[in-house]
Amino acid sequence: MIQTLSTCGAVMSATRNIALALIISGLLGFMVTIWMALIEAPSMGDDWNAPESYRILFVHVPFAWVSFSGFALLFGGSLSWYINRSERGWRFAIIGAQLGLLYSLGVLISGPIWGAAEWGVPWDFQDIRLNSFAVLGGIALFFALGEINSEDTEQKRDTLSSVGIFGFGLVPLTYMATRWWQERHPGPLIGGGNEDSGVDSSILLIWMIGAASMQVLFVGQALMTNQLLKTEQQLENLLSKLEDSI
Repeated sequence: MIQTLSTCGAVMSATRNIALALIISGLLGFMVTIWMALIEAPSMGDDWNAPESYRILFVHVPFAWVSFSGFALLFGGSLSWYINRSERGWRFAIIGAQLGLLYSLGVLISGPIWGAAEWGVPWDFQDIRLNSFAVLGGIALFFALGEINSEDTEQKRDTLSSVGIFGFGLVPLTYMATRWWQERHPGPLIGGGNEDSGVDSSILLIWMIGAASMQVLFVGQALMTNQLLKTEQQLENLLSKLEDSI
């Protein structure tokens, strides 16, 4: 028993150290991205209403890309719980909702700042991509608040999981929206299917560094949160056994 506890403790400690290293690396990469966006990125021409405001897109776009990792984790975890009653799947769903919400907030804060400067309005309610992404963020918020503020029962988990599963359908809609309905939102950066969809290689490099850094940060946050949720569950089980023995 003692040896088992010692082994579990060593594994948790190693996982925590890996997660911390990933988080620090991701944050450093994020800082490099901001520096490159401000200093190294080329200036835009007069085709833009607010040429310098585009620099905020170097964090806006990676936020959007990585948020889809959170929504994918929410979907996979919800499906795993709904089909197999997997505790690991339920933890992944919680992590996906929390991180999906975090990174979608980055999108929903940075986007309107750029929109206000470039378009003259922070939000276009006729743009499918903007509004579908806002609904995605709302789904993550609903899941995260529902998980925290109500009693942990199978019925609650089933309800939230169904929201996570069906809500994931908005991800391909959001991704394809600028291909199907091009409004104010810029078109796809990669694989847009036309000559205007490409970007300058130096700009794309900064976006790639930002996306890679945020993805590393995401993985570190996911590992750390998973460890915290596992520890919380173990403490609850231990307290329950102690109460039963009294």
